[in-house]
Amino acid sequence: MKLRKEKSCGCIIIKNRKVLLVYEKNTNFWGFPKGHMEEGESELQTALREVKEEVGLEVEIDKERRYELNYIIRDEIDKTTVLYIARTKSEEIIMQESEIANIKWCDFDEALNTLTFENWREMFKKVIEDIK
Repeated sequence: MKLRKEKSCGCIIIKNRKVLLVYEKNTNFWGFPKGHMEEGESELQTALREVKEEVGLEVEIDKERRYELNYIIRDEIDKTTVLYIARTKSEEIIMQESEIANIKWCDFDEALNTLTFENWREMFKKVIEDIK
């Protein structure tokens, strides 16, 4: 059986030693704002657009801090998620209620305890090491 390939991009938004987590309605998990690439978009363009759509924030992406996760969903989808570290340029969060059920700023330890999946927690541990 051939798996369908999907790619999503988003941001790990850090402000004042806290990180922004979103709870996705459709998948019922805590993660970072992200979404599917559209045809003709670069990873950076997708990440900026998805953050703006999901949480309403303008962000500045650190292009040197790119993290990639690869995993299989329901034995159907070969998923790649690319995340960049980003800083907020705007303050007001506007939640995309069709996709996001909850948003919260967490300190790093709380984020490690909140992220739903182990591979996301392991990746975030690398992020914490990289920004020290």
